[in-house]
Amino acid sequence: MDMLGMFCVRACSGLVAIRTASHVRFLHSFPGITVAQIDEEVAKLLELKARLGGDDGKHQFVLKTAKGTRDYNPKQMAIREKVFNTITSCFKRHGAETIDTPVFELKETLTGKYGEDSKLIYDLKDQGGELLSLRYDLTVPFARYLAMNKITNIKRYHIAKVYRRDNPAMTRGRYREFYQCDFDIAGQYDAMIPDAECLKIVHEILSELDLGDFCIKVNDRRILDGMFAVCGVPDDKFRSICSTVDKLDKMAWEDVKKEMVNEKGLSEEVADQIGEYVSMKGGMDLAERLLQDQKMSQSKDACAGLSDIKLLFSYLQLFQVTDKVVFDLSLARGLDYYTGIIYEALLTQAGVAAVSKEAQSGAPSEESVSVGSVAGGGRYDGLVGMFDPKGRKVPCVGVSIGIERIFSIMEQKAEASAVKIRTTEVQVMVASAQKNLLEERLKLITELWNAGIKVCTFCARAHTHT
Repeated sequence: MDMLGMFCVRACSGLVAIRTASHVRFLHSFPGITVAQIDEEVAKLLELKARLGGDDGKHQFVLKTAKGTRDYNPKQMAIREKVFNTITSCFKRHGAETIDTPVFELKETLTGKYGEDSKLIYDLKDQGGELLSLRYDLTVPFARYLAMNKITNIKRYHIAKVYRRDNPAMTRGRYREFYQCDFDIAGQYDAMIPDAECLKIVHEILSELDLGDFCIKVNDRRILDGMFAVCGVPDDKFRSICSTVDKLDKMAWEDVKKEMVNEKGLSEEVADQIGEYVSMKGGMDLAERLLQDQKMSQSKDACAGLSDIKLLFSYLQLFQVTDKVVFDLSLARGLDYYTGIIYEALLTQAGVAAVSKEAQSGAPSEESVSVGSVAGGGRYDGLVGMFDPKGRKVPCVGVSIGIERIFSIMEQKAEASAVKIRTTEVQVMVASAQKNLLEERLKLITELWNAGIKVCTFCARAHTHT
């Protein structure tokens, strides 16, 4: 392949303009090299040459943001700030304090915590003898922070950017660089009260943002593990099958079953049994019914999870949020660190008249259908112990608000609305009809600034701001 690379460089440098028959015969003398490979390598080097500069010696480059990222203009930032303020106010209302952690962690800190999603972690080059990775979420760094500082009790929120080497779908708020807004409760509390409070927070935020109708799905990893066990899934395939079930919000059951059978090696009989359970949805009544189920009652894990679901719904009734919460056995959340209750909030209608780019291209519209998860979380009682030298565990439960997808919907709503969005908070405009009054204007705005008033000055003739 080195010979192929040398030939492609010559082709790109102008020695060879097109691939002629003689060149093909020359390259065919190398076994294993196809014409398609030649075309692909030449195309790559031509693109690289175009970026670095043409033959005239002038430097050329493409002005664009990196794949999966975007810029935000002042109008968009005004919308984002409103969302952030709503979320932060809710977190503070529930008594949380905030922390911050580095944007990158030691690679070993993140390795093995995300199941199949570990392939989406951004690895950095060796930096001074340390192998580093960009943080994938805010939960694992939080667990590391607790273990390092020997903290056993805290209610915290953290709003910061995370990074995933994913295939972006930017029209639906899916990026490679994006913000997460996390709320977590660490420490010993009465069972299911912190879990219920996290769901209450999601309900408050989504209601206040007025995004349209939504539902919050809940399940328990112990119920899933028990279900897999009684259906006949081998122990070593639990996490793998869990990741496949997690795709049910994006794929039809037949496609999920096909992956279980053809790629994960399950028998069709086992997959069909799983299919019967993951189609079940309900509330406290479903948990009671499954506790009496002949198969599920054989699993201690499943029974423990079902009992906690019943307790959770009793607290949710007191918090007045059961109208939006549903017990859904198809909810899996593939992250490996979850140990108990898991939940995910989905918008069932965007409430936006504008049609998305995906709808224009023939893909399903985001309007009046599920537009994907806007919040998710769960209990991860074992994660802190992975970092503690003595393996001491700190019970933890938390939720993450998906700010980017929420912002995408609010941005569409703003575009469809005639309401003007203010991008500044200026309270007073100091102006004069004559430019020779500049000193007087500057004295006046200085007095106003010193008094804490938001002011800017405007020259009517030049139409400029200072």
